[in-house]
Amino acid sequence: MTFQISALPGEGFAPLFDMDDATLRQHGARRYLADARPGFPCRVSLEDATPGESVILLPYAHLQADSPYRASGPIFVRHGARRASPAANEVPDLLRLRSLSVRAYDRESLMLAAEVTEGRDLEETIGRLLDDERAAFLHVHFAKPGCYACRVDRA
Repeated sequence: MTFQISALPGEGFAPLFDMDDATLRQHGARRYLADARPGFPCRVSLEDATPGESVILLPYAHLQADSPYRASGPIFVRHGARRASPAANEVPDLLRLRSLSVRAYDRESLMLAAEVTEGRDLEETIGRLLDDERAAFLHVHFAKPGCYACRVDRA
């Protein structure tokens, strides 16, 4: 099974870094300086921020469908992050280092299945879930905090 992992586009997040902390709070966001690696996983670059790097923690609607599974949650974005574009079947290190929850959705954004896996086993989990012809796409979440990480489609 050939798959493609997709990062979030960064353009919409760039203005957040020009906001002061009070304005960020009005948007439900907070500024942090990364103090550990791993620990601040950027959903645009699909890399962990390095210690001392500025990141914004903000709410993000990752499943905006007209579905009972409509969902949002917190994500980190690094200052100046460029959108990652992994090759087909490439798994970024950011995912390899963590326990993950992988959720399969159909074309109506209804969940078909979900599995918890270690990042080192992600390809196998993706393959199993995408073997179901009803699966239109997958969402990967960090299992412990439950935060959205990225989307996976058939390539």
